[in-house]
This record gives sequence, C-alpha cells and structure tokens, in this order.
Amino acid sequence: MLISYGDFLYNNKELLPSGYVEEWWAQDLKEAIGREFGGDLREAAGTLGLQLEELKAMIEQPITARPSAEVALRLSRHLGIPLHPRFTYFWELLEPKEILALRDWASSSSIMGAGASLAVRGEMRNAKELLERLCLPHRVEGTSIIVEGEDALILLACLGLEPGAKAAGPVRSQGGPLELIKSLSGIEVRPKAPTILGARMGRPEKAKEREMRPRVHSLFPVGLAGGPQRNIVEAAREAAVEVELASRRCPACGLEGFWPICPSCGQRTEPIFTCPKCGRELAEGVSCPSCGLRAVPFRRQLVRLKELLEQAKSRLRLGKLPDVVKGVRGLINEEKVPEPVEKGILRALFGLSVFRDGTIRFDATNAPLTHFKPSEIGTPVERLRELGYEVDVDGRPLEDPEQVCELKIQDVVLPRAAGEYLVRVAKFIDELLTRFYGLKPYYKAERPEDLVGHLVIGLAPHTSVGVVGRIIGFTDASVCYAHPVWHSAKRRDCDGDEDSISLALDVLLNFSRAYLPARPGGMMDAPLFIMPIVNPREVQRQAQEVDIPWSYPRAFYELTWEGAPARELEGRMRLLKDALAGEGGSCPGLGFTIPTSHICSGVLETAYKRLKTMREKLAGQMGLAEMIRAVDAREVASRVLTTHFLRDIIGNLRAFATQALRCKKCNKRFRRIPLSGRCDACGGELALTVHKGSVEKYLAIAERLVERYGIEGYLAQRLELIKKEIKALLGGRGPRQVSLSDFM
Repeated sequence: MLISYGDFLYNNKELLPSGYVEEWWAQDLKEAIGREFGGDLREAAGTLGLQLEELKAMIEQPITARPSAEVALRLSRHLGIPLHPRFTYFWELLEPKEILALRDWASSSSIMGAGASLAVRGEMRNAKELLERLCLPHRVEGTSIIVEGEDALILLACLGLEPGAKAAGPVRSQGGPLELIKSLSGIEVRPKAPTILGARMGRPEKAKEREMRPRVHSLFPVGLAGGPQRNIVEAAREAAVEVELASRRCPACGLEGFWPICPSCGQRTEPIFTCPKCGRELAEGVSCPSCGLRAVPFRRQLVRLKELLEQAKSRLRLGKLPDVVKGVRGLINEEKVPEPVEKGILRALFGLSVFRDGTIRFDATNAPLTHFKPSEIGTPVERLRELGYEVDVDGRPLEDPEQVCELKIQDVVLPRAAGEYLVRVAKFIDELLTRFYGLKPYYKAERPEDLVGHLVIGLAPHTSVGVVGRIIGFTDASVCYAHPVWHSAKRRDCDGDEDSISLALDVLLNFSRAYLPARPGGMMDAPLFIMPIVNPREVQRQAQEVDIPWSYPRAFYELTWEGAPARELEGRMRLLKDALAGEGGSCPGLGFTIPTSHICSGVLETAYKRLKTMREKLAGQMGLAEMIRAVDAREVASRVLTTHFLRDIIGNLRAFATQALRCKKCNKRFRRIPLSGRCDACGGELALTVHKGSVEKYLAIAERLVERYGIEGYLAQRLELIKKEIKALLGGRGPRQVSLSDFM
C-alpha cells in the first residue's frame, strides 16, 4: 500500500518509518559508487562485473530495473550497501531464536543445484510457519518444503549457509533479528515493514447508470391512472386524468393550460395564481380573503392523455409509441411544471431513465490520475494528437501507444460501461434534436470511441456546480479517472466517493430549475451553475499539496525514521502548488515515483459486488479473517455483530412494531388500520410496509457467528434477548415455503 508524502503534509502528521524500498536502495547504491569509485559508473560496472547500462538503469529506474539475486549479494558485499528490497524478507517479524531454528532446518535440509536452479528441500516441521511469516515463497510436496531459485540463494546467504561462502563472524543471538542476520551473513538487511497498517474496504467501486426509484422516463404526472408502473400509455386509455399541474395563460390568445409556451400561438405563457382551496384567481404573493391560504401557481386539471400522446407521436414522426412510458404519480417541484412528454417517449425508446432535474446521469467512483498511456485508454495515438497530446512526458513526439503522457486537467477517462450507456444517451439527444427541435444531429455516435473529444459535466451530490470535462478514453475499471484538480473542483478528495457524469448537451437541453423539488436540499445535486474552465489555483488545499516529484530525496527516507513533521520537508518536496507558480496557473511537468504497467491491472471488481447474498459475503469476510495472521477472526465476528447484524435486527424489529399500512391501489398510508379494514379513499386492500422476513433475515446468521467463534458475554446475551422479543412479537415459525425440488 502506497501512502504519499502529500497525505502526511495535508493532515499535518509526523512521518512514519519507511520500509527499505527500491528508491532508497538506488540512492544508497549511487552514494556508494561515488564513495568507492568517485562516481565513475564505467569503472564501477567493470569492477562489479556488470554492464554499464545495467548499472545505470538500477540507479535511474529502480522500480523496473531490478538486479538478480547474485548481483544483489555481490553489490552488498563489495559496496557495503543493504540487501536489495526485492530480496529483503520480513526478518524483523521473527525472534532471533526463530532465525537460528530456521538456520538449523536449512542446514539439515538437502541443498541441490546452484545459481538459478538452486533448491533447498527439508522436512516441514515448524519451518512452514516461519517461512510464511517471512513471506518467503516456497511450496509443499508431501511432508517436505521446497525453496527454489533466487529465494533459496538469498535464504542460504542470509543464514550464512550459502555454498562456498563463509559467515562474517561467530553466531550470536544477542541483539535483534537484523543484527543476527548481519552476524550470520556479513550482509546488512534493513527492515521491510517497520510500520504496519490495518486496512478495510470502505465501500465497493461503482460504475452504473443512475435511476430514480422506481424507474422514470418522463417527469409527467399520471396520478393513479397509470397503475403500479405509472405507465402514461396505460393511463391514456382513460378519457381524462386529473392531476396537479402548473396553471398558465397565454397573454396573446388567452388559452389556459400548463405549458410554458402556448401550443396555439407560440407565445410564452404567464402563471395564474389561485387559492388552493376555493380556486379563486389571485395576484402573486396574495392570500385568499375567504380561505386565508396563500395563492399558488398550480391547480388540479383534467388532462386528456390520449390526445396528448397522439400529438406527441405526430410531432416526433413515430409510427408507434413504446408500450411503456413511465411517468410519475405527482410532481414535487414548486410550480408543478411538467416535462414535455415527447422527451419521455424518446427516453423509453432507448431504455433511459431520467433524474429528478431532467438530466440523465451515470454514477462512477472517483479515482485520481495524472499520467496515462494511449494503450491503457483505448484511444489511437492519432486521435490523441488531435486532442492536443503531441508529446510524451519526456518531450518526445507522441508516436507509440506505450508512451506515457501527462493528463490535461479537464480530461477524463470513463468506465467502458459509462461509454456504452452514454452512446444511448447521445442517440436519444440526436433524436431529440432532429424530431423535437427540428435541428441537425450532434453526436452521431455508434460506439463509445465516437464520444472521445466530447464534453461531459461532472457533479458531486452535495454541490450545485457542474464541472466540464472532456472524454479522452475509456477504462475497464469501474472508476472515473480524472486529474486531482478536476476532482477537487467538484469538491471531492477521491476517498471512495462517487459522482455523476452527464453529457454536456443533455444538461444544456433538458435541465431546468423548474423541475427541482420544493423541499430542503432540493437545490443540491443539480447543475445550477457550470464551471467551463477549472483554475487549479482555486481548488482545495488538499489537491494543491499533492506531491509531484519524480523521486523522493534520500533525506525524506531518513527523516521518516526520526518521526519528523511532514512540514519539515515542505521546501524540499515538489508539490502541485509549486507547479502552479508558472504562468497561466497551469500545472505541467507533474512527476510520479512509481510506474504502473497498466492502470487497470489487478482486480477490476471486488468480491463484495460479485457475491450476491449476505451469507456469501459474510463467509468471504470471515474466511479472509481466518487466513490473515494479523487479524483476530473472533474480534471481526464481534464487530460484525455489533455494527451490523444486531443494529439491523433491532431496527427492523422496531420498524415492524411501529409500521404504517399501505393501500395496494392508491398507495395511501395509514398509521392505524381503519375500522373497515380497507382504504377509506379508494376501498383498496391494505398491506404491511415492513414484513416479517426483514426482521428475521439476519437472526440465523448472527446465531451461527456466536456459536462458531465462541462469542460470549454481552453480545451473546443481547442476541438471546432479541430472539425472545422476536418470538414474543411474531410468534412461532409458520410452515416453511416449499419448492418443487423438495418433492424430487
């Protein structure tokens, strides 16, 4: 796990001891060559039996140019530098007596071959546990353990048992484990992991279209006429539907209706304010003299949906309407302004869901990115040159898909699932432009790659400012890769949050403040403002304190062992805010310390998402807890009970005991059941809103946890009390539902 210097700086924390890493070793190697050979790499390479380019690469590219085991030992012995990190195991986790026991095992084992084909084969005994704690690769055959190749060579060398080599001195068990290794081998070994951190998954990654619950195609009300699906096509079978809609009048022809533009003469209509109780027409802001209620710009109106749909079908030049166009029961905006039903029809054709503000969103987890290779984002080099990527990070012309480029501040790399979804959105917008607005299509996209170069708007849920970005490619990972500055402009710090992505033209065409809910927080998560250009000097301090050097100085690693405050190094570490000191406030020249073979390498989807049931997820978590030496499985089980299962069971039990009832037909809710036992509004059948199964669903799992991991005391007693409360409230278990397989 990599934690950057910038994180310590932003949080104003003391530096924690760093493990001995490749970058530190390379600087030790460079210093030793300067001391022994006056910095002459050619002479050093000749003396050490290496090629000049090989030695040079070890210093300049320590992550990718790693020495072999034989070369690492030779460098340590000739130059007096610590053993290379690749061959440094977790010796500090063993006691000196355990190291001597491992030495006894190795000395009594069979040593076969030499060099790369070297192998150590010995009886298992207690060596298995010691090798696991060392994290030294090995394999088991029957009752024997086999360590092979470079790992075998390093193990024997560190224990002073290397064929043809002598220990540097007598075996002494005094001091710590690393001192013992030096005494046995004459080689200095630095701590691999002086600081050990615990980590857990905060939330799984996400890349999925956003849908209102239930799914909605059009922000047009149908009341109860559309059935459970609120289907506008089904509701149109009735002569007229009475719903609350905006009340407006055309100043030119006097036609009253609910549209902002008069369908008769094309003039902009004006709102009509009426008393919500008696319907008297009033002036804006005036209260009714009879009822005392404040005038509102909406009223209940009869809408002939069949006629409305026929007009929409004709305007859109469609031969047939979709079978299902999902509307809403009622509008929640202040003036009850509906969306043109044509937009909902087109969305239904493309299987798209609208959000409450009229836009179509795709949610993705934020991930920072400063550099990329064209091959990683699936965009041809020629297309990237057209987008302004003319040179790579070294200033060479961009010609190869494996060259590394620095990401421009407002460019984004979207999940491939987002690309496929946005293609459908683009087709919807093109159809909207041609059929509804009478304009030419804009996107003409048939595949995700056709969207490269187009603009999107990123928006965080707790803000009201959308930030413009440009698509430059797509990734197989379920994240939205973008520059730290771009994420920061959305007020995000990439700690697992997810934000929405919308095509820019969709926001410009379909968003309206009039659609926003008239309730506290209704203005949040809406693109009330759009930031077309991001000024990196105006983003949060956290983004400006991202460190951007190509390598950390040796002083940094040494100061970590002193527990120095991060601020002490501020002048010696290049930060993003230092790059902003250039003209125009742009930040070119960002560096990185650890190269990556591919930004999508590794697991692309967490097991938590793949496993469907809670039983499977819990089994996976507890199985992992039992495998990890640093984790106490019993403690994990106790925490799962405390923070999840017990709270869930108690909460659901309380909800069941205090639940309301719901009418299956009109969805009206009742705190208490009417005397008639049926809905007093429509006579429909009543149903529970909290079911028995939701109370009991985790009870059996919680009982198994308590039993398997021997959890006693308070938690076990609390679970037993909850079990008794459930039995008292719900009674005994009824007959179990059976399936056909039970009779087979």
